[in-house]
Amino acid sequence: MKKITLITLILFLVSSNTFAQQEKGITGYNNWLNPWTEFKPNNTEYGKPTQILSGNISKNTKLQKREVYLLLGDVFVTDSTTLTIEPGTVIIGDFKTKGSLTISNGSKIMAEGTSTDPIIFTSSKSVKKPGDWGGLFILGDAPTNSFGSETALNYGLRPSVAATLTYGGDNPDSNSGILKYVRIEFAGKRTKNFGYFSALTLAGVGQQTIVENVMVSYCEGNSFNVLGGKLILDQLVSYKSAGNDYNFNNGSQVWIANSLAVRSPYVSGSDVSRCLYISDYDSKDETDFSKEQTFVAAANLTLINLSSDLQYDINLGLVNEAIYIGADVSFSLDTSVISGFNPAVILDDKIIINTESLSQLKFTRTYFNNCKGNIFRKGYSNNADLENWYGSRSFDNVYSKGPDSETFIDANSKSRPDFRLRINGIIASNDLIDDDED
Repeated sequence: MKKITLITLILFLVSSNTFAQQEKGITGYNNWLNPWTEFKPNNTEYGKPTQILSGNISKNTKLQKREVYLLLGDVFVTDSTTLTIEPGTVIIGDFKTKGSLTISNGSKIMAEGTSTDPIIFTSSKSVKKPGDWGGLFILGDAPTNSFGSETALNYGLRPSVAATLTYGGDNPDSNSGILKYVRIEFAGKRTKNFGYFSALTLAGVGQQTIVENVMVSYCEGNSFNVLGGKLILDQLVSYKSAGNDYNFNNGSQVWIANSLAVRSPYVSGSDVSRCLYISDYDSKDETDFSKEQTFVAAANLTLINLSSDLQYDINLGLVNEAIYIGADVSFSLDTSVISGFNPAVILDDKIIINTESLSQLKFTRTYFNNCKGNIFRKGYSNNADLENWYGSRSFDNVYSKGPDSETFIDANSKSRPDFRLRINGIIASNDLIDDDED
């Protein structure tokens, strides 16, 4: 299995099917969003900074809960240094200098919060808005599909040494540390030449790195941006971000389970954004096809678009697809929920629709709810071949048009929503939204 252990794969698959009562979408006997998440972060007071982080951190450093830290400008953890963050610590990104934190290749971040005491990255503004500060970058030496062994991160960051921004290598088992019970709020600053930052960028990060129970909310760019590397991701949350919720590119090898993306038709950036954007490259000429290309295996995802009037929002052009899949990638989605999109999935027009290509794109045991169309090819109005293919009983997909109140346990709660699927709430239907109303 190319160095991913059999035990890890078994645990991944078992975790996706442990809770029979919510077989599809995010699972758990209890709502695992409680109590560490926060869906109204602008109403939370985190206190004033007592310590400043700036420049390079080049010796082992521990951030303590009793302090509040200010990221002043671009901050870099360098020279194989470990940055340890205590549970409950608050790190504030400076608005004026658009603070950011980069963990360089060879260094580590040990940010292990708890469910009752999460670690928080947030904005310095009293009235917080998306894009107030930069974001968090973690760089490792796991493979990418670019030519050569190393690639440079290009977001306009200004380290004292250019090598601080390199990532990639030949070590898929590399360890960049731990992110667990962490919240990242109001990140995604805009740059003139490099677009928006992502809240969390994982570039060339290896599979010994632990990334689980991480919530990104109100980011102006992508919530999670994975560039190459090899990762297992579990119990992630993206909430009302303007960019893509989960962006996979550059030969990333990812297993993601029991994770959530919540979109709003009233929160969007200048570009079309989706829950999942899976791509193999930005430039085909810079891609080494002798290497592994982008591979994403997803199970028990819940992708939901929260709309008070879905048909009206679709007619206004405010609702996009949940998943966009580019050419030359492998993708599978199992036991998941896609609710309230237009359509559920779009395949890039460069993908040739034949048995060989579709064998690399699998949708199984997934619940398509209230979507205006299910799986389409970009630019094609007649998608009957795809609908028939994935609608086959062998894939065991389910189609419905239930409202959120009947589909999810409590999707509309302002403070403690529960996006698990309601038991016995599935009403099968092939007529999802009546096109005659258009």
